[in-house]
Amino acid sequence: MGFTVPPAAPSVVTAESRNAYLGHVREAAARYGVPEKLVTAVIRAESGFNPYAVSPKGARGLMQLMPQTASLLGVRDSFNPAQNIDGGVRHLRRLIDRFANNLPLALAAYNAGEQAVTTYRGIPPYPETQGYVQKVMMMFNGGAGLDFGTARPAAMMQATYRYTENDGTIVYSNLPPAAAARLVRR
Repeated sequence: MGFTVPPAAPSVVTAESRNAYLGHVREAAARYGVPEKLVTAVIRAESGFNPYAVSPKGARGLMQLMPQTASLLGVRDSFNPAQNIDGGVRHLRRLIDRFANNLPLALAAYNAGEQAVTTYRGIPPYPETQGYVQKVMMMFNGGAGLDFGTARPAAMMQATYRYTENDGTIVYSNLPPAAAARLVRR
């Protein structure tokens, strides 16, 4: 089995590198009903608009699709911008639906996996994932992200729920107990 090593691409995001893919972004965003600005923020955070980016964990292309995810989405060439963006936006749409239009949870699932979000019943306590959600939300909101510290803008405040599991474990979540239970059952 042979494969081609993708050519090196510039590591700096330029207007030219970003604009080269905006047509694909517009098309996929419209097709799947995901805001263009969100797709652009995800691409910038994931790959810096480098279509040949490969993460240390093996994620590939503009939207950093893992090989198994790409295969499930029917993406044959993760380095092909049109295929990668279409698959990535379709995946993002499914996560947005799965987590009831809660963008921070959908983004956390995009970064850490659905199971991590389900297990923690919210954004997992992984610094990488929390930083990723913050970064993407900040780009999407034009500078107003999520603050995981104590000083959060009132508009970004979310209710925090505390409840006890059957085994006595105390859980803090941004989802009410009924919604969290639905996530676990899916």
